[in-house]
Amino acid sequence: MTIPGGRFAMGDHAGEGYPDDGERPVHDVALAPFLLDATTVTNAAFARFVKETGYVTDAERWGSSAVFHLVVTGDRADVLNAVDDAPWWLAVRDACWRRPEGPGSSVGDRANHPVVHVSWQDANAYCAWAGKHLPTEAQWEYAARGGLTGARFPWGDDLGDGRRWPLNIWQGRFPTENTAEDGFLTTAPVKSFRPNGYGLWQMVGNVWEWCADRFSPGYYAVSPVDDPAGPQEGVARVMRGGSYLCHDSYCYRYRVAARSANTPESSSGNLGFRCANPIPG
Repeated sequence: MTIPGGRFAMGDHAGEGYPDDGERPVHDVALAPFLLDATTVTNAAFARFVKETGYVTDAERWGSSAVFHLVVTGDRADVLNAVDDAPWWLAVRDACWRRPEGPGSSVGDRANHPVVHVSWQDANAYCAWAGKHLPTEAQWEYAARGGLTGARFPWGDDLGDGRRWPLNIWQGRFPTENTAEDGFLTTAPVKSFRPNGYGLWQMVGNVWEWCADRFSPGYYAVSPVDDPAGPQEGVARVMRGGSYLCHDSYCYRYRVAARSANTPESSSGNLGFRCANPIPG
């Protein structure tokens, strides 16, 4: 989709973000027009990339990836360990984009779901093959806002009446009971719910999306106005949009201003990406 250039106020307008995430100060950003994929990259598209290139993802090379505890398939012996400060995440042997819940699972009936268990490095490799690149964090937030100023979500400020959910997040008591009122326990097809004002689908919820930038919680205070590309130093890379595991009791990051980060080789069952590109000429 073509995203028009313009200026916007980037950051958390409502003061709801986590201080360590660095969603403030709200600051002016000016962007040139650019192109952004209408959806996250699907399993079908990633499979074409792998078939043509023989690419092996980081999760496949490492032999494991992070799977949410309620959806793990395979034997108990396939669970290698839990994350100390987030025990609902389990390192599962052979979990990868082809087997998102571990041994015995498959994406065979999920061609139009977002690919997951892709690292930042994997996402960059796909983008290079496609002749594209990951969006900058500023491009991502500007596009996610869909032309709205200061709103929490791509459609406005409210989640609705709780009967018709506008996004795929956790409903119920995290992390033990998901009532799946939005229709999905894990990923949803990439064109579920409604697109935003720029025609972009599921910019929040469903899966986290990698951005090009390095992460620094203090970057907004020194960010340039014109086409900011993130800090020049740092290891972690920015993730945006939240995922199907977000719940306001512990991870209120399914807002357009919300930020998070991970190391560039990390992967999990709720982490994907979409691609950007300059406008030709």
